Amino acid sequence: MWKSACLVSLLLLASACSSLLPKSRTDTISFNSFDEARDAVEALVPMKSDRATLAKNGFDPKKLPNTTLLTHADIMRLFLPTAVLSRGDLDPGILACLEARDACTGVQIAGANIETERKGSFWADFFNFQRHTDTTGWRFNATILFVKDVVVYRSWSGQPAVNEVQETHNPLGPFQDIGPSTVPSVGTIH
Repeated sequence: MWKSACLVSLLLLASACSSLLPKSRTDTISFNSFDEARDAVEALVPMKSDRATLAKNGFDPKKLPNTTLLTHADIMRLFLPTAVLSRGDLDPGILACLEARDACTGVQIAGANIETERKGSFWADFFNFQRHTDTTGWRFNATILFVKDVVVYRSWSGQPAVNEVQETHNPLGPFQDIGPSTVPSVGTIH
């Protein structure tokens, strides 16, 4: 009787092995999709929208993680013309912000919705022979500048679709990384 119980337990363990592999989820933005976040930024109308509109659109800097508050000095470092760009190349909103000095502030928002899942055999993964990791989701960034409380500039960027596959094969499994660290180098033998 106990032999059959052990056999059933082993079969259940073997069949559920892939469910024992780790999964992780990173969700640092309140939007369900990249397009939804992009639309919220594009809905801000330069020279008309204000900070309240920003919060209403889902970007409340006080509540949203991974938001950087920008001072006038930060904005100057980001947008000050270089040898490659002249003042004429800058957006009128950026110029208005730079000219407003201390009344010029901004926010940079970095958000992501990423899922990472290891797939394959639990035992091959556990003993480091073979690992297969799938990463999917999206990443979103936005920069919004204000003069006082009025939006003067907004832009967005990011990765609408992240799809990364990482395969690792170690023929020696857990012994793969032992290598040279245990063998004395030539010249150290006395």
